[in-house]
Amino acid sequence: MARVAIEYCTQCRWLLRAAWMAQELLNTFGTDLDEVALVPGTGGIFRITVDAEQIWERKADGGFPDVAQLKQRVRDRVAPDRDLGHLDRDANP
Repeated sequence: MARVAIEYCTQCRWLLRAAWMAQELLNTFGTDLDEVALVPGTGGIFRITVDAEQIWERKADGGFPDVAQLKQRVRDRVAPDRDLGHLDRDANP
């Protein structure tokens, strides 16, 4: 079981974006995740970690992930054999 943490900037008002991404992960991975945490921060932070390993950082990765990218990166660490259906087929034509 894995812990996903989404650290978001409260000054930038990114809570709704972070909550939406958390909802998408919970809907997709359900019982494969032990926890999805929303972690308030400041200074423009938007970072996503799986078991303390960074998988996305807004400044380093050039913005916010789209939901397909996020699900693929989480899947690669949580359930590498899982097929994400159309998300995988669209990425690998």
